[in-house]
Amino acid sequence: MLPAIGRELHLPYSNREGWLSGIFEKVCGKEAPFVLGVCFPLDRQQKLTVQGVECYSFVENLNAPEEYAPELETTFRQIFEDFKPDMIHIFGTEFPHTLAAVRAFHNPRKTLIGIQGLCGEIAKVYMAGIPEKVQNQVTFRDWLKKDSIRQQQEKFKKRGAHEQEAIAGCGNITGRTRFDREGTAKINPHALYFPMNETMRKEFYTGQWNLLKCREHSIFFGQGDYPLKGMHFVLEAMAILIQKYPDAVLTVAGNSVIEHHTLKERIKLPAYGKYLLSLIKKYKLEDKVFLAGKLSAQEMKEQFLRSSVFVCASVLENSPNTVGEAQLLGVPVAASDAGGIPDMIRDGRDGLLFPAGDVAAMAEKIEALWDRSKDADGLCLAERISMQAIKRARITHDAENNYLRLVEIYRVIGERE
Repeated sequence: MLPAIGRELHLPYSNREGWLSGIFEKVCGKEAPFVLGVCFPLDRQQKLTVQGVECYSFVENLNAPEEYAPELETTFRQIFEDFKPDMIHIFGTEFPHTLAAVRAFHNPRKTLIGIQGLCGEIAKVYMAGIPEKVQNQVTFRDWLKKDSIRQQQEKFKKRGAHEQEAIAGCGNITGRTRFDREGTAKINPHALYFPMNETMRKEFYTGQWNLLKCREHSIFFGQGDYPLKGMHFVLEAMAILIQKYPDAVLTVAGNSVIEHHTLKERIKLPAYGKYLLSLIKKYKLEDKVFLAGKLSAQEMKEQFLRSSVFVCASVLENSPNTVGEAQLLGVPVAASDAGGIPDMIRDGRDGLLFPAGDVAAMAEKIEALWDRSKDADGLCLAERISMQAIKRARITHDAENNYLRLVEIYRVIGERE
């Protein structure tokens, strides 16, 4: 749900998808050469007009994205009959509405899917090297919710199957990396592929990281609630780092799978959360790990600027927004050399890369960014990377250029017979 729609309905909303709001604002400002309709999930089906834009809600169970809902096809046919779009643009392949919209519109040459991640590829590496006994563990919470680590992986496989059919049924793809281009080409080699970068949230276009103002030896980690994100690797890297840097700290944002204050809350923890807690205890990191919880864009920005390094330890990502946001601010980044991340980071220039899951290499890269030795230019590695990251990110994530690119993509698709 876009913030403008959330405000209209007096409902909570997310502002994570900054590029969507940017398109919406252009249309509301009468700058766009097209008429826009917006579909979004809600607990009821309705039509409303927000700032002159026709908006349609549809009912979808976001808590079970692996379950396909055929009734969505009927809903979308009704919406398309009312709005009569010349083309549809679907953001992401992770939810049932993607396949339902593709089926309901039934016009591949006028259907565009924007790739966020690829569920089918995620399913293959979901376990991210955690011990087999942890993979097989089922806590009371996991049993109750039918959401063990094994079951989570199976859910991604189901989502991957729906994703594959949706991609096969559309004629146009937007993406940003070699990873998503090659991944979608394997599924649908006949679709037109349009490179298009993303625009980040507006908060991250102002402010700049400063070596002298951040907390020394502090790591910021964006999300660690399931194995793929690699928080277990970061904890193991911390165990190495604290031997030399006893003041090192790790701050983790997003949903927490380890936070608990009572025995009752501990019982509700998932198996992966308990595994993380066992690592924290094993390496004596109890006073080294801080949970920031869900943060607003402004709060994320403030945490970025307070940190001396941002780490992305995922075993697979396409183009994580957190890396783009860190680079816009100039926060030094150490990230896995996996998926589409190498298209965002040129190793040694605007960030550092390490092999996914290589804990020793991760610790080594973090330590390199903590090294304050100056070169002939009077700058340390972190400062040089910070400057280059800002320079490149301001081009990659330029809002106006990305919008103009989108308009050009729409024009090309609109002219397809």
